[in-house]
Amino acid sequence: MQKDIAKWFTNQLLSWYQQHGRKTLPWQINKSPYTTWLSEVMLQQTQVVTVIPYFEQFTRRFPDVISLAGASQDEVLHLWTGLGYYARARNLHKAAQIIVAEHNGRFPVEFEQVLALPGVGRSTAGAILSLALGQQYPILDGNCKRVLSRFAAVAGWPGNKAVEQQLWLLAEQVTPAGVDVTAFNQAMMDLGATLCTRSKPRCVECPLQLNCRAALAGDQADYPGKKPAKTIPERQSYWLMLEHQQQILLQQRPASGLWGGLYGFPEFSTEQLRSDYLALNKLQVTASAELPAFRHTFSHFHLWIKPQLVQIKTKPDSVQEQSAQQWFTIAQLPQVGLSAPAKILLQQLQAMQPLE
Repeated sequence: MQKDIAKWFTNQLLSWYQQHGRKTLPWQINKSPYTTWLSEVMLQQTQVVTVIPYFEQFTRRFPDVISLAGASQDEVLHLWTGLGYYARARNLHKAAQIIVAEHNGRFPVEFEQVLALPGVGRSTAGAILSLALGQQYPILDGNCKRVLSRFAAVAGWPGNKAVEQQLWLLAEQVTPAGVDVTAFNQAMMDLGATLCTRSKPRCVECPLQLNCRAALAGDQADYPGKKPAKTIPERQSYWLMLEHQQQILLQQRPASGLWGGLYGFPEFSTEQLRSDYLALNKLQVTASAELPAFRHTFSHFHLWIKPQLVQIKTKPDSVQEQSAQQWFTIAQLPQVGLSAPAKILLQQLQAMQPLE
């Protein structure tokens, strides 16, 4: 990008931000590297309106790194339940423990130290240090990618390494030294979130429209390039909802993988394995019901969940599974991290009449 265009871009954006930018979001008030870090992680692939109540609840419970590091993973995941992409919560918890162990509980202020934290990439590290401390780093979140790819007509999917490198170069060019980098980076995100949106961008209100190549050509929908399409496979999972005297059995999933560390129902790849489980544990069934199957979509596959509610006569001392498990009262949702489908089923169970 030519220097004069880059300078014009910067000045236009800063001027627009002073009039129209967001300045009163919860993480912008009394901001610190810690609260900025929390907000940036929560905002990954999640809209501001969804994040705000989670951020407020999270910071009330964990006002600093030390309190977050000292919490159990179950409590962290419980407060994250419903926000999705749970690896973010596990990485936050792990990173907080690293900060306590290696930085005496003080959030690091060196770029390489921040980048080394679990779940923090180049853009997130730059956002934390620029937004909270005014350090001179560019950012490249999804909103910024959209603004820059349209402005400079950068073809291709940003997930492609070559396209991403081109966008990083543009981000560096429009974020020169000497400007208010805090305001500028916030303006980049705000413009993408409010005007330069994925669909129906409001170009007539955009401060960059006079030199935006996509707007001038009328092909805004072509940028950024779409991810190459692929067929999403489907899988099936047979869930077992064991109930005894208004208590339900939940198991904690392994720390890594899908719904890592969250609680859910025992699940099986086939209906026969689910039946075998009942026989293996010598569970005497007094009533059972097949609940409606439903689909849960991940980024790389669809999961068809087929739940069965089974009432048993006697609660066993233990059942033969390797994962941690507990019995919880149905009337009250457990204070642990729950997978979204498990939470839905528990809520349905609370509203159901007892099996006869």
